[in-house]
Amino acid sequence: MTITRVLISGASIAGPALARWLGHNGFDVTVVEKSAKLRPGGQAVDFKGRTHRQILDRMGLWGELMAHETGRTDWRIVDETDRVKAVIGGEFIGGDLEILRGDLAHILYRSSENVAEYIFDDEIVELRETIDGVDVSFAQSSSQRFDIVVGADGVHSAVRRLAFGPEERFVENLGYCYAVAGGRAPLDDLETTRGDRGIAYGYNVPGRFALLGGQKAPSLFVFSTRNTAHDRRDEESQRALLYAAFSDVGWRVPAALAASRTASDFYLDALTRTRLRSFTRGRSALVGDAGYANTLGGFGTGLALVGAYVLAGELASHRGDHEAAFAAYNRRMAKPAKAARSGSAGPFLAPRSAAGIRMRNRIFTNPLMYRSMLWATDRFATDDRIPTYNLC
Repeated sequence: MTITRVLISGASIAGPALARWLGHNGFDVTVVEKSAKLRPGGQAVDFKGRTHRQILDRMGLWGELMAHETGRTDWRIVDETDRVKAVIGGEFIGGDLEILRGDLAHILYRSSENVAEYIFDDEIVELRETIDGVDVSFAQSSSQRFDIVVGADGVHSAVRRLAFGPEERFVENLGYCYAVAGGRAPLDDLETTRGDRGIAYGYNVPGRFALLGGQKAPSLFVFSTRNTAHDRRDEESQRALLYAAFSDVGWRVPAALAASRTASDFYLDALTRTRLRSFTRGRSALVGDAGYANTLGGFGTGLALVGAYVLAGELASHRGDHEAAFAAYNRRMAKPAKAARSGSAGPFLAPRSAAGIRMRNRIFTNPLMYRSMLWATDRFATDDRIPTYNLC
């Protein structure tokens, strides 16, 4: 196989996973990451089903990930007096293995740092495709030529914008925003663990949902809004948007928001999903949320690993012929990506009516309906059509 120079944008989940597969299989890999370093902590992410387990086993990472797992967290949905209305079990929320995103990113980075070059605190600013490569300009580093460029840089992908077109053509806002905010959750008088499980507490009013506590670190807020536009570089305006959305919500929300004001952990964005018919264009490809995002949809992290495995497998199988490999990658990932984007977490977590909240809760108080939901998530996460590639 001719050694292929591959540039990957993004060092979170999909990027290091792809770098690990390609680097161990004869490719010359560079990863560029706009952040100055890997981010610790963050939300918990999970893996579920046979397909995710097989890929992680092949990477040799399952045992290490299990050593860092958060443990399952049950969500108790309560009313304003803390009376439990429903319990969303940790099996549904956390899959077979749950781990903080930051821990996962560090493990994937360590598995790839010896077979890939990492450039932090830099980003791609221009792509110029030629017949035999892509000339890439960076914000800080000197320009270089690569054979292919892969965007593993999230739902707001720079590679997608530069190679495919403006974000608004490919990203659909779903009418909700979510925020992850730090600060001590005001739950000192409530049970927060039972055995090896964490307990988080969720509270709803129509169109808004607050989840406090548990083993998933920061508090989570989801809210319906007609205007999801916000300045992603202006944290103060983002905080103001969150505080305004929950200004009239009672229960323990005011105390949680007050605690978050001095906390450094904060992230807000719109709930979105991508709409692409192809995950490749010319010599550029998208993997993970850059290509098949569905924010808080429950399958994003596992699908990112599946996509990285398939793209690496097709590139290796086609001996660096990117056109044939990209065509096969698009075929393989079309159905998994479509299934993962089929729902929206917004109406599930923050129904816009009291009746919708009651209906959601009823699902988790009915054993038959709950088992059906678990079966459905297992079915979506497992895809036996993913081939076994000859990768090391």
